[in-house]
Amino acid sequence: MTNAEPLLASPRSDTEALLEEIGPKWASDINKHRDLVIAHYTPKVRHAADDGVAIARDLAYGAAPRQTLDVHFDASWRPNTRDVVVFLHGGAFVRGKKSVNGQVYDNVAHWFARRGIVGVNVEYRLAPAAAYPAGAQDALHAFRWVQDNIARYGGRADRIFLMGHSAGGCHVASAIFDPACERIADQALAGAILVSARLRADTLPDNPNAEGVRAYFGADPSLYEARSPISHVHTSNVALLVAVAQYENPHLDTYGEAFYRRAQALPRTALTRFVRLERHNHTSIVAHFNSGEDTLGQAITRFMADA
Repeated sequence: MTNAEPLLASPRSDTEALLEEIGPKWASDINKHRDLVIAHYTPKVRHAADDGVAIARDLAYGAAPRQTLDVHFDASWRPNTRDVVVFLHGGAFVRGKKSVNGQVYDNVAHWFARRGIVGVNVEYRLAPAAAYPAGAQDALHAFRWVQDNIARYGGRADRIFLMGHSAGGCHVASAIFDPACERIADQALAGAILVSARLRADTLPDNPNAEGVRAYFGADPSLYEARSPISHVHTSNVALLVAVAQYENPHLDTYGEAFYRRAQALPRTALTRFVRLERHNHTSIVAHFNSGEDTLGQAITRFMADA
């Protein structure tokens, strides 16, 4: 157990009912339950046209069709004044996109923009065509694009936080910690936020995304530990927040907690926090942003203020 206090969600009543129904059986049919959660949250996270947030869509940070990003920013921005959160979606390494349906996962970047933080929503190349370490490379290239361009949207190049969910969290972590990758320097990054991230590659029998792991990390399991971010936590002193849901894809909560514990050890001295979102599952932990519940968002903004 960690010494972090659990974050107790306060969702709307219909949301609470859905989360409590799905939660204990989440892993029995992850695809079905993921679709139910996205369908439930889509109308709740819909952003209004008059909420003061502007969106610059499908900006290229690389030459591949999927190397694009969206910038959500306060329309009253002034150059070089605001913190920046760069978000990479999940999808088991082989699927997913920055906007599933025009709302999810736009809602994450939009939630930050409504609070005066520039939100960047990143799409990246997928396995098997883009196998390890392509995801980390895309995280790095997106970060560099943001460094070079975010001032025009009000963001500060010296206050960029990288945030990734699931496979996206793995790519963010690899871009920071993996010595086999071209890494983002500690001093260039304000902090990292790893949400329900795959921090260890495994193809265990109860891993519902084992094929995605093979597609990205390769068919040789003897390479997995060396390619797993959890093996290299000591290589970066970046400020770090690790978040997991109560109901996770098998083992991701355990890997997240182990990553956090290793991140607390020397030579790391940077701010390191862990949160566990009660009642939430692997998808709702990010799908709930902009729905009226700010539980995880508040923990993130507190972390950003302290980093």
